[in-house]
Amino acid sequence: MSLRQIEPKQRGFLIVNSHPEGAAQTVRRMWESTPAHTPAHTPARTDGRRPVALVLGHSAGYGLATLLTGLRRHGIRGIGVAFEAPDTGRRTATAGWYRTAAAARLAAAEGHDIRFVNTDAFSIDAKTHVADLLEQHYGPVDYLIYSLAAPRRTDPATGDVHHSVIKSLHHAYEAPALDFSADDPKVAWARIEPGTEDETRATVAVMGGDDWAMWVHALAARGLLAQDFTTVALTYVGSEVTAPVYRQGTIGAAKEHLEQTARDLNTSSLLKEKDGRAFTVVAGAAVTQASSAIPSIALYTAFLRTVLGEDGFRTTTEQASDLWDQLEGHTPLVLDDAGRIRLDGWELDDHVQDRVRALWADPERGLEEAQAGAAWFMSQVRELYGWGVEGTDYDHPVETETPWPSGR
Repeated sequence: MSLRQIEPKQRGFLIVNSHPEGAAQTVRRMWESTPAHTPAHTPARTDGRRPVALVLGHSAGYGLATLLTGLRRHGIRGIGVAFEAPDTGRRTATAGWYRTAAAARLAAAEGHDIRFVNTDAFSIDAKTHVADLLEQHYGPVDYLIYSLAAPRRTDPATGDVHHSVIKSLHHAYEAPALDFSADDPKVAWARIEPGTEDETRATVAVMGGDDWAMWVHALAARGLLAQDFTTVALTYVGSEVTAPVYRQGTIGAAKEHLEQTARDLNTSSLLKEKDGRAFTVVAGAAVTQASSAIPSIALYTAFLRTVLGEDGFRTTTEQASDLWDQLEGHTPLVLDDAGRIRLDGWELDDHVQDRVRALWADPERGLEEAQAGAAWFMSQVRELYGWGVEGTDYDHPVETETPWPSGR
């Protein structure tokens, strides 16, 4: 037992501790916003089983939303994989640790069969261990969801450690950004230097498709690809106003590699033998730990939320529900010319983007109109760590030593 009275430790977007109950409350809210599965949403397999899913990066963002909606709406079974840190006594566990514990409790209460593994998914050992668990408990995988976000990756073949960078390509770029260092948010200007060839290659090594392909090959080598196997990797396109730092930057180079990986997988004998398919999934804007670190994305998202309002800005849970309905054939696949599944039509609607561009053209004045959107963005960042969550009592000590759920 480790009851502690804790307060947020924050500087700007950086929050270094988490609140267990607040983090759990965000998971309960996502769970309850997803309708429970019905016979219409329970997949009919020829052998009568429910689909087996492997969700890589299940503890945050779209990975968490995909896990929760898959469990509650479609009755998936399987394994979630994340890399989270426990309570150390000096620092709380990561928010993803607490979210995983909450997800496990909710799943168990409704009788879902899901295990959670805390490991570096980039490693060979992780792939071996997860394959062992699949063989022991589930059998072949119907869905591999790839939603890993990490700042670095160790190449398992060479041992080289690659670090991703957020930089433009070819030339420096200045962009407006949100500054939360004072009581009220204001516009600051961020200068983003061009990445070198080595930095771009390293970013591709971390955020591109190499590890995704390795997971598919590892499962195939163990005979763990089900007939009609489907794998998806989450990606983002975004607006033209953020393109210089995103799709036209080092991150964009990695996303292009991810998309090429999908095309390569689709032509591989591994997937053809199983009538399998691979897609990248272009989700819409969201406040995540990864996105909040990208200059100008915070301001853009605040403007987008201002334009769309609460009802028009689609949550990760709503988008993940759309994704599962498409994958399971309950609604048609929404594909673009590049073969990517699109969930971002609400964001890139011409009328919406015209209004965002008008705010972006004069960001200081735009922020005056978007104060509520900026406040919402910062509240969402705090909620990522379990802070400022409605229904959470922050005035009393809380147990911070929460055990990792079974599965290991």
